[in-house]
Amino acid sequence: MERADRVFLTGASGFVGQHVLRALRAAGYAVRALARSPLETDAECEVVTGDLREPGSLARSLDGCRYLVHCAARYSFAPRDREDVVRVNVTGTEGLFAAAHLAGIERAIVTSSSAAVGHERAGRMPNERDYPPYHPIDAVRAGYHDSKLLQERAAFASRVPTIALLPTAPVGPGDWKPTPTGAMIVDFMRGKMIARPPATGGMNLVDVAQVADAHVAALQRGRIGARYLVAGENRSFDSIWDMLANLTGRKAPRARAPVPLMFAAAWIDEARCRLTGATPFVPLEGVRMARERMYVDAAESALELGVPSRDVPDAVASAVAWYRERGYAA
Repeated sequence: MERADRVFLTGASGFVGQHVLRALRAAGYAVRALARSPLETDAECEVVTGDLREPGSLARSLDGCRYLVHCAARYSFAPRDREDVVRVNVTGTEGLFAAAHLAGIERAIVTSSSAAVGHERAGRMPNERDYPPYHPIDAVRAGYHDSKLLQERAAFASRVPTIALLPTAPVGPGDWKPTPTGAMIVDFMRGKMIARPPATGGMNLVDVAQVADAHVAALQRGRIGARYLVAGENRSFDSIWDMLANLTGRKAPRARAPVPLMFAAAWIDEARCRLTGATPFVPLEGVRMARERMYVDAAESALELGVPSRDVPDAVASAVAWYRERGYAA
């Protein structure tokens, strides 16, 4: 296969990465996929092993590729993982893009996050030109979502022509780990959701297949240096709970969790995890986000990339069916 057809894809074993792999193959690209675990996919590709903590080792794997699609990231809310989150998402991206420059990569896509535009402020939904209202030093201390902003900046600071995609919360089949959004669906299916989040909160959900399509569109016609939000539907948490109730057959809880109680539980859990190295049951980062309207205005990005919007309830229904088939929940 000629260099002109080959994409180096990181994170191919992850939720978003496996869908991007299929979309790239469907568009006719050859793919050299970096993966730390076996790929469960029917998409043909060349698999290489490596670690973003040692990006210098990836230089040889990048050789012969024309494009880079960087989907890999360390996703964790555990206090014990915060340094590693920065090491992989930020420092690893810096090293990967330096190796990509040396390998002659002509265009790169970095999978950022809608967290890198912040949340709704003063009744205005953020768009691709917005940034969260904090200094990057705070981002290192805060955790995963803020590390994505630094990851994006590291990619743009490189000498590789780069485009950033900022998906909201992807949903769909194949979220095997699962991500926090997938875990929300699984916990609802298992009857573990005993209270509704604050009435003020909400988020944007997007079909993971739409996110994958956007990666191909950005690779083919995105503007170098641009940021593109990839979004589906802005929904309140009450709307999401009601949708899950309809799709799973479980009743949504009626009681609402008091915000002070949520924060008290999160801080206690944070202290427990710092002492024991455990994974939090009530992540402090998640509680902070639950109060916010994490809505976005992605109209400009959608128009420029030309990727059709997909139905979010259909994507959630596919996720529910996928989890049931694999025994995650009844």
